[in-house]
Amino acid sequence: MNRVLFDFGFIQIYWYSVLIFVALLIGGTLALHEGKKWHISEDKMINMFFYLIPISIIGARLYYVAFNWSYYSQNLIEILEVWEGGLAIHGGILAGLLFVMLYCLKHNISIGRMTDILVVSLILGQAIGRWGNFFNGEAYGAVTTAEALSKFIPFKFIVEGMNINGVYYEPTFLYESIWCFIGFIVLLIIRRLKYIKIGQITGTYFIWYGVGRLFIEKMRTDSLMLGNIKMAQLISIVMIIVGIILIVIKLRGFKLEDQYNSTE
Repeated sequence: MNRVLFDFGFIQIYWYSVLIFVALLIGGTLALHEGKKWHISEDKMINMFFYLIPISIIGARLYYVAFNWSYYSQNLIEILEVWEGGLAIHGGILAGLLFVMLYCLKHNISIGRMTDILVVSLILGQAIGRWGNFFNGEAYGAVTTAEALSKFIPFKFIVEGMNINGVYYEPTFLYESIWCFIGFIVLLIIRRLKYIKIGQITGTYFIWYGVGRLFIEKMRTDSLMLGNIKMAQLISIVMIIVGIILIVIKLRGFKLEDQYNSTE
């Protein structure tokens, strides 16, 4: 699979970079629309994105580099080559979440409201962004065969794209992309529920993505490791627990209290 979308000679534009940009553009547009609905000014949203996007990308990159330090310590310049791949979503989530919390506190915006808005965009962005891994030949699973893949994948370009250096692999990027897209639909439906409370959409995202990544990561053969532990699985378990706590806490109190869809 060719990683380069356009080659102008003096500069190359990679599929990975374009798909990340598309994910950010679509996700950001959705968040702006939802923020406007709840009277969060467009200026504050755009100003937040101005810092949030690079901070999240830096967090995702540093997280990935940290778990591959034995290589990057000998190739420091390659730390900057993000178009080659190597963005760990959990690092981006952690860095982004910390910034959003601080930003909301500074501007007197409900943290729960803001994260509820952002996670819907985030999970759609993840569904799109995983295709960047496809074009980069990463985020794959165990060795398999073209025949086995063709039995459940009707698109030949995906099957052939999983031929990496002459070996076919399980398309775990595809499983996660589909899981995230379904999660996007689920969150949209939940967001319309009459009695959903602020923070429960965020909790649902943590659980949904955590469960999916926990099982998908088990299939991957290129995981970031801490000893014998797959870090993505460990973080996924933490996300599930946090998500459950958020939902349970919000179930306490009056039914009509702190509702996401309240106009009051």
